[in-house]
Amino acid sequence: MANRGEKLLSYLADYVVFDLETTGVSCHTDQVVEISAIKVKDHQVVEEFTSLVNPGCPIPYYATQVNGITDDMVADAPAFEQVLGDFLRFIGDLPLVGHNIHKFDMLFIYRDCEKFFGEAPGNDYVDTLSLSCACLPELKNHKLTDLAAYYGIATEGAHRALNDCRMNQQVYEFLGKRLTEHPTELNVCPKCGKELVKRKGKFGWFWGCASFPACRYTKNIS
Repeated sequence: MANRGEKLLSYLADYVVFDLETTGVSCHTDQVVEISAIKVKDHQVVEEFTSLVNPGCPIPYYATQVNGITDDMVADAPAFEQVLGDFLRFIGDLPLVGHNIHKFDMLFIYRDCEKFFGEAPGNDYVDTLSLSCACLPELKNHKLTDLAAYYGIATEGAHRALNDCRMNQQVYEFLGKRLTEHPTELNVCPKCGKELVKRKGKFGWFWGCASFPACRYTKNIS
């Protein structure tokens, strides 16, 4: 969709970290059961948002085993249409940050915004999974809890949305500082902050900006 935001690999001062818990992993058939967000201004947390969601269907046992959210917990919770509207007002036009949101959370947000409101939000976003792979290629695993442990951040309460947001916000700040301190060592476009991808041209392989042709930055592969 043309109105969807762009994926960035950038260190931002103002942003909103968000996370979803769902009934499963499919954005086609599963539903949101919890959404949380943390608003950050000038690298400081200024406000939090969190709500359970009644998905309108039973929560599968395997989902409860991961996030601890049960049918009883969401029985009196609002439907996602209401909560999603509150979330959109909370984020405004700020960029979004989250872990694995490019292939998971944003798909649920886009799907339900288009379903309930007729259009997807245009907020740009940073996926800390992609950012961590660019900044810390030496790590074997890039799960959020692995990154938190790497940086000495407490992981208690993982897989509940607000706890994951708090963890992710701290991880993002660490990754952002590394991105700022060592930009030439990372596969990040210095012009626009997008990811550099491996491409083959007339003279062989090279790194090119993922936003080509909007950005034509290239770098030789050493």
